[in-house]
Amino acid sequence: MKAAGIRARIPRRFVVTTDSRHNYPVAPNILNREFAASRPGQVWVSDITYIKTNRGWLYLTVIIDLFDRKVVGWSMSKGMTAEETIIAAWRMAVNNRPINQELIFHSDRGVQYACTKFTNILNVNKWVQRSMSRKGNCWDNAVAESFFKTIKIESVYNETYQNHDHAPVFRKRHPF
Repeated sequence: MKAAGIRARIPRRFVVTTDSRHNYPVAPNILNREFAASRPGQVWVSDITYIKTNRGWLYLTVIIDLFDRKVVGWSMSKGMTAEETIIAAWRMAVNNRPINQELIFHSDRGVQYACTKFTNILNVNKWVQRSMSRKGNCWDNAVAESFFKTIKIESVYNETYQNHDHAPVFRKRHPF
């Protein structure tokens, strides 16, 4: 590696950012770290991460299908509301992979996932079964956490974004 002028990227320390201090109902953890799926649209996992710019934070929300580990829905926003984060990503996901059989949707216990607005959207579809990680347990959503770790180590941590428009993931095209 030294002769080729390349070096390993060093990961940063994990920081808990989920705000699970809310009064919304929490779904049981039915995924239970079973990260394999036998068909597309069987299990989706989702999470939200922060990306720092010199003009404030950006929030990247992804929905990943465990069958092929494809990002089927995503949103990048300047705000943390459910509409800007998970609802926008959800709309993209169901447009890219319509739900026509049972789907487990797994997330952490964050307020965006637990709020009434998003819960009502999930409850409209009879095929969707909610699942949430145990409190403070990032390993229950390891696929999404691993995805974010890779994005940050390979791209985000190596750049200083002047503003939101300079962050490559904020552009309208699919960043992954």
